[in-house]
Amino acid sequence: MNKTKLIYLIVFLLSISVSEAQFIKKERPEGWENLVYGGRFMDRFLPMPNLKGMTKNTWGSGAVIPRDINNGIEDNEWSYWGGNARLLDDGKYHLLVCRWAENSDKGHMEWPNSIVVHAISENSFGPYKVVQEIGKGHNPEWYITNNGNYVIAVNGGYYVSDTINGPWTYAKFDFNQRDRKIIEKLSNLTFVKREDGSFLMVCRGGGIWASKDGISTWNQLTDSSVYPPVKGHFEDPLIWKTNVQYHLIVNDWLGRIAWHMRSKDGINWKTDAGEAYLTGFSNYDNGIREDWFKYERIKVLQDKFGRATQAHFAVIDTLKKQDRSNDNHSSKQIVIPLTVGKLISIIDKKTINSKTTKIAVLIKKEEGFDPNTDIDMQSLRFGAPEKVDFGMGCKAEKIEREGDDALITFTGEGNGITDDNFAAKLLGKDNQGNLLFGYSRLPGVSYLEAALSARKPVIDSLHNRLNVAVENFGQITSLESIIYVYKKNGEENIEMGYNVIPPLKPFEKTTININTLKPLSTLDDQKYLVVIRKREE
Repeated sequence: MNKTKLIYLIVFLLSISVSEAQFIKKERPEGWENLVYGGRFMDRFLPMPNLKGMTKNTWGSGAVIPRDINNGIEDNEWSYWGGNARLLDDGKYHLLVCRWAENSDKGHMEWPNSIVVHAISENSFGPYKVVQEIGKGHNPEWYITNNGNYVIAVNGGYYVSDTINGPWTYAKFDFNQRDRKIIEKLSNLTFVKREDGSFLMVCRGGGIWASKDGISTWNQLTDSSVYPPVKGHFEDPLIWKTNVQYHLIVNDWLGRIAWHMRSKDGINWKTDAGEAYLTGFSNYDNGIREDWFKYERIKVLQDKFGRATQAHFAVIDTLKKQDRSNDNHSSKQIVIPLTVGKLISIIDKKTINSKTTKIAVLIKKEEGFDPNTDIDMQSLRFGAPEKVDFGMGCKAEKIEREGDDALITFTGEGNGITDDNFAAKLLGKDNQGNLLFGYSRLPGVSYLEAALSARKPVIDSLHNRLNVAVENFGQITSLESIIYVYKKNGEENIEMGYNVIPPLKPFEKTTININTLKPLSTLDDQKYLVVIRKREE
């Protein structure tokens, strides 16, 4: 299979002229009942630890009492919302979160006036204590650029500093729509740094944007949402990257169900079956459960491999509009541990397909885990995630010690891997019956690619041609390619012309002149289809 083809984002139509409910119960998608344990992202949530703060003497409905008030961040004076934490070089966990006074006249609806604060903890689970107020802002998410800038994105702008302790300067991002409509809103933004230091961003509506360094202009790449093609009220996307792939979780706030997606490049996405999370899943080792009315603004704490080790949520114990000034309701941030995926890799260099008879997988030893002694071999399945998540895939044939690590050979039969796959999944249990899983990159797949994206054609009537600006938002130089422009005439696409796009470096731009084969339309609403294809050798 040929998996070195360029990623082209520019198949889209271009025009030359340029009473709130809080909960709706939805039916579970057909087929999800056949998922096995570990098939859903939600299966990775673990009981919360005992932080010696369990009490009944606190705010909240009966569904969230008793609880450990040392988990995350909360107090009686402030309502907290959102934010993400990172472990920094000082050995402490730094949380940037927003809050507003609990005694505000508007209650929870005071959120537009929330303040971003910096909180610190010695323990990743909390309690986090505020050490600094930064400034006004809501839905913060922070990241660190390759230049060492600390950036806190909030609705409407961002704060930037050379250090985590400030001083912080407020500014506004520059957004370039590039002839595309903004998908819903430029809010609830989430960010991820790529290998070369450039950044991708996902907006609330599921549009993908790219910036060369995380601060300079954000360019819109897509013209439609990358979210699952289902009816939903999506918000609060979260994107992150591991050593294998990109992950995206997005929440249907009205249906109170979240979806998990994966990507090899952060631009083109696959949706996994099963809930990423629902309500009422947080619990403790002693069996006590917390059933918060809403779990929103998911963020993850990551290890050095990018793996998610914890999930951080903004939670509230009632309808937002029923959280009023100085009442018994409020919101906080909670921290829930996750089962962490194992470090695995495929030893074979040949492309895997339906004819593959053996697959050798190396599983690394880590602290607290010895793959040579801790795995239930009979439980293991390996292959395409969409197969493995439903109990299918290859079976383990033998295990061999490879130094401290383990080399497991799978039969290859039923692996389910096709051209659409960019990662394989291992799923099973350890000898204690606990969930065991991991992802591996696939041989023959190119993970760093060019990403050519076109602007709308500009009519040059004097020379009877169309001029199209093309940019490369990938991480490597593009190959020589061909750009085609078609005029839309109902269901028919009429070819207007084509030309060659020369190789472009990352974030390089050029304008391609296309001499037209047909007369140019004078209609203001004429639509054109632009297609870029790899040039055949």
